[in-house]
Amino acid sequence: MKKLFMLIAISAIVTSCAPSGEQSQSLDDLDLFLASVEEENKIEGPIASSAYWIGSNFITYDSQKVVADYGKRNTLEALETSRKASTFNNLEVSVSDRRKLELLKSSFVMPPPFDEDLAGELSQISTKLEAMYGTGKHCYEDGTCLDLEAFENIIDASRDPDELLRAWMGWHEIGKPMKPMYMRMVEIGNQGSQDLGFDGLSDLWFSKYDMPADKFLDETDRVWEEVKPLYEALHCHVRSQLNAKYGDEEVSLEGPLPVHLLGNMWGQSWSNIYDIAYTEASSNSVDVTQIIEDKKINEKNMVELAENFFLSMGFESLPDSFWERSLFIKPVDRSVVCHASAWNLDPETNDLRIKMCIEKNEEDFITIHHELGHIFYYQAYNHLPTLFQGGANDGFHEAFGDLLTLSITPEYLNKIGFISEAEAENAKTDAIGLLMKQALEGVVVIPWALMLDKWRSGVFNGDITEDNLNQSWWDMRESYQGITSPVDRSEDYFDPGAKYHVPANTPYTRYYLARIMQYQFHESLCNEIGFSGPLHECSIYGNAKAGEKIIATMAMGQSVPWQDSFEKITGTRELSGTSVMNYYRPLKQWLDKQNENRACGWGS
Repeated sequence: MKKLFMLIAISAIVTSCAPSGEQSQSLDDLDLFLASVEEENKIEGPIASSAYWIGSNFITYDSQKVVADYGKRNTLEALETSRKASTFNNLEVSVSDRRKLELLKSSFVMPPPFDEDLAGELSQISTKLEAMYGTGKHCYEDGTCLDLEAFENIIDASRDPDELLRAWMGWHEIGKPMKPMYMRMVEIGNQGSQDLGFDGLSDLWFSKYDMPADKFLDETDRVWEEVKPLYEALHCHVRSQLNAKYGDEEVSLEGPLPVHLLGNMWGQSWSNIYDIAYTEASSNSVDVTQIIEDKKINEKNMVELAENFFLSMGFESLPDSFWERSLFIKPVDRSVVCHASAWNLDPETNDLRIKMCIEKNEEDFITIHHELGHIFYYQAYNHLPTLFQGGANDGFHEAFGDLLTLSITPEYLNKIGFISEAEAENAKTDAIGLLMKQALEGVVVIPWALMLDKWRSGVFNGDITEDNLNQSWWDMRESYQGITSPVDRSEDYFDPGAKYHVPANTPYTRYYLARIMQYQFHESLCNEIGFSGPLHECSIYGNAKAGEKIIATMAMGQSVPWQDSFEKITGTRELSGTSVMNYYRPLKQWLDKQNENRACGWGS
């Protein structure tokens, strides 16, 4: 719950403004304040963004020192701006200005108290944690050292349970030294959140959705219950298939799934074990990875194909600077954070970039479409005041990125020259195979995305302590996902640290919202363009009418409550799991038939 607060001035930045409540603010004062914020954002924002870009693309002692310094100074300045915004709490202002003030007060993820020493400590911890992840390696006794990319190559492709276990355990060693730093960071962040007027980090994180935090969390649980039967049916079938592949010693027919056998380091996607999950795949199935290899499509070509999707719907081309300044290929001469990301470095000049170590495969082909969803969203709202340059809520950015992946249908692959018209028609005959491949990514991630921030919220509010940090992680993973660790994990480990978004302090609820909203977006757009077939066969590629609706919604940025933007594209103001169930209806019916004589569930 937000509350009024007063902070003691401790630096030159702070002493420039009198404490909250000691002066009577006017509308003229507000206009000057907001104008100064806008000007500061336009001048300092691009410089800070460039510093962070360098820190992520050239991981050195010096770059991390610069990033830490920027983080400290920017945080102090943002905290002071937030404090100033609170001095207008009792002034009657326009709806637009009130929204700007509220955005300023709740714009933090991990705020320190208004104390220069603590701000510096927090910035150093945050920078070090992210660098530890980006440079993370594990070395074996024989001298072999592997990084995340090398470990993922094993997890993604191997079918040897011993090799998979070795790779999974190797990468998860990196979390051990993060644990005390992470807990200290949370301690400082909770104090900072309270100084900003929130109950703590959990209240801060979940108070950004234009509704009370408790009501928002109730909504996420309600929607999960609507989708849960589909996930449980999928889990039951995959467990049976894994048992048939590896035997009872590796996979129980009644318990949770061992994470190392799921084809993904974190078990958040099972698409890499598609060949195990769906053995009935016909010769009509499409192998996009093989097509990319056969056509000798390079990394830049893959990005160009994704851009063309947006252009086909009426979006403007990306600027030349995007192609000149983005990172598409992993450098051989330096360490970088390879986690795919989209950057809006300078809205004034439309300096847009993606940073990604692209692999020439189907997974990255889809990921590129997702990242360009962010990029075109930036481009659509960069005309707005800087305070409104953001997604309607943090899930919108991810949802628009994910939306296009639903349109990578056989019809789309035919239109871009990947397969012939006959091959596209043949591929449609294997609808279950196509839906299974998508569900192993798009459905599997839903409980993971919901669980991660619920675990983090427990840490933030003290329900989870350092004594049960790791155990609570696996307890919640088993409860929500039906997934377990392949070996016992003591509290010496910090397995959450092996997932980028934890040490990097990136909220994960956005991905949960995105997975729900993308299907609502897709269904409403398919209805808008008059599509009457099975929902999974609809592609909005090349449809200007769909493009107009998307662009109009994107252009609103975060200038209005997210429910307004949501209604513009879907016609409703409420989240629902119905569109997910509608999209996968043929698969759910098939799974129910497969599972008739199986014991489903995992007893948690």
